[in-house]
Amino acid sequence: MIQFFKTKENSILAVECSQAFSAKDIEKLTWLFSGAQALEETSLEGIFIGPRREMITPWSTNAVEITINLGLSGISRIEEYFPVASADAEHDPMLQRVYKGLNQEIFTIDKEADPIVYIEDIAAYNLQEGLALSQQEIDYLNSVAAKLGRSLTDSEVFGFSQVNSEHCRHKIFNGIYIIDGEEKPSSLFKLIKKTSEMNPNRLVSAYKDNVAFNEGPVIEQFAPATNDKSDYFEIKDIQSVISLKAETHNFPTTVEPFNGAATGTGGEIRDRLGGGKASLPIAGTAVYMTSYPRNKKDHACENGMKERSWLYQTPEQILIKASNGASDFGNKFGQPLICGSLLTFEHEENDKKFAYDKVIMLAGGVGFGNKKDAIKGEPKPGQKIVIMGGDNYRIGMGGGAVSSVETGQYSNAIELNAVQRANPEMQKRVSNVIRAMAEAETNPIISIHDHGAGGHLNCLSEFVETTGGKIDMDALPVGDPTLSAKEIIGNESQERMGLVVDEKDIDLLRTIAERERAPFYVVGETTGDMQFVFENKQGEHPINIALVAMFG
Repeated sequence: MIQFFKTKENSILAVECSQAFSAKDIEKLTWLFSGAQALEETSLEGIFIGPRREMITPWSTNAVEITINLGLSGISRIEEYFPVASADAEHDPMLQRVYKGLNQEIFTIDKEADPIVYIEDIAAYNLQEGLALSQQEIDYLNSVAAKLGRSLTDSEVFGFSQVNSEHCRHKIFNGIYIIDGEEKPSSLFKLIKKTSEMNPNRLVSAYKDNVAFNEGPVIEQFAPATNDKSDYFEIKDIQSVISLKAETHNFPTTVEPFNGAATGTGGEIRDRLGGGKASLPIAGTAVYMTSYPRNKKDHACENGMKERSWLYQTPEQILIKASNGASDFGNKFGQPLICGSLLTFEHEENDKKFAYDKVIMLAGGVGFGNKKDAIKGEPKPGQKIVIMGGDNYRIGMGGGAVSSVETGQYSNAIELNAVQRANPEMQKRVSNVIRAMAEAETNPIISIHDHGAGGHLNCLSEFVETTGGKIDMDALPVGDPTLSAKEIIGNESQERMGLVVDEKDIDLLRTIAERERAPFYVVGETTGDMQFVFENKQGEHPINIALVAMFG
C-alpha cells in the first residue's frame, strides 16, 4: 500500500509499505517529514511532477534507511511529488515524468523478471540491445558457442560486450594504425606509455591499476590506533604514494548532465579508493568541452553559425547541470572540486561543420596511499569475494558499450537505459570502511576494484582473472524484484566496491562495515578452475564460461 503525506510546502510524499501503518508509525513519519500531514485519501487528483517509476531515487534509498533506524519496518520506497499547473510544466524527462493524479499504482512496473535467454542469433541480439559488437566479435562468440555445444546466454553475450567494450578495453586506442598505407610501429596507447618508460622518475605504478601512483614524501598519519573499535588517535610516519587519476564520462553527461557528471566524479573517486590495496581521495577537478552554448545573442562568434538540433540536452543545459552535478557529488561526499577548465568550440570550413556532438566531461583528482599497499595482491583459490554498497537496480544497463558509440546510434530507450544515478552518501559510508583498512598497520585487503561500466561483470571478472571464480546470485542484493539475471549481473548501480579477502578477515570487515552502516555482502569465492560462473539456488547458470573465452 501507499500512504500519502502532504508537506507544509504542498508537495506530496508517497510512502510504500507492505502493511498499514499504526498510529505510532504515523506519528514517527509525521515527525520525520517535519510535520507533514498524513492523508486519508488513497488517490489524489491533479497534475504532479515526480521521479520516473522505474528509477528509485538516491533520496528514497537514504530515506528508507532512516525509517529502518527509527524502528519502522516494511517501508520499501519514499518519493516526493510536486503539484504543477499543467502537463506542460518544466521538468527533466531523463529523471522525472508527469503524473495525472497519484494512486496506488505509481510505483508499479508491469514487468516480471525475465528468464535466462539463450541467444540463437547473436548478430540480431547485438542490434536489438545496442551492444556495439563488431562483426569479428560476433563471429568469435559464434565460435565459442560452437565449442561449448550450446547457445550462449543473454548474460554471457551482454557480459562479453561490456568487458570488451572500447570504454573498458581501449581497442581502438591500443590498435594498429595504418596511415597513408604505412603501418605505424606504436599505437596511441603505447606512445603515451612510452613517456613513463623513458622517464620513470618517481613512478610506482601506472597503466595497470585504477590509478597511477608516484612516490610521495614521508607524511604523518593521524588515525585511530585500531580500526574495528573506539580507540585513541595516534600519529605515525608512513611512506606515502600520491595517486593521480582522470577519466571521461561523456555519454552519460550528454544524456543526463547532472547525474552523468555526478557519477563521473563519483566513479573517479572510487578509482582512487581502489588504487593498490586501498588509497584515499583528497581533491578533484573537472573539465568540460561542448559546442557553443549561445546563451547571449550578442556573441557574434557563437551566432554566426546555425545551431543544430540536440537529441537530449543543449550545450547551455549541459554546462549548467553538469557543473552542478560534479560539485554536488564532491560536496556531499567530502571532496572539494578545486580546479578545472572549460572549452566551447565550433568551426565551419569547406561546407563542413566541426563541433562537439557528445560533451567532453572529464573528472580527475589526486589522493594518497601507503606505499606498502600501492601494489595489488594476486588472488589465490579459496579466498572470499565481498561487495560493499547499495542494491542492484535497473540502472546504467549497457553503459560501457553504449558509451563506446555515437550518441543517437541506438534507440532512445536503450540510451536512456544506460543513464546512471548518484548517491554520494552511500559512497561515503563505503569509503569510511576502506579508509579504516588503508590506515591499519596490517591491511586485510588483497585486491580491490570499483563497480563502474559493466557493474559486477567488470569488477568480479578482474578479481578472478587468474584463478576463476563462482558468484552466488542469491547473495547479490536486489532492490528491484523485476530484475532479470542479466540485469542483476550487468547493471551499473553506483557507489559499490568489490574486495578480495581471506575468510579469516571477514568478521573484521563486517564489524567495521556495520559501524559505518555500509551494506556488506560475501558473494562468492575464487576457485582455481579458470571458469567464470554465476549460479543461483535453482542451479541455473546465467554465466558459465571459461575466462579465456570471456576476455576474447
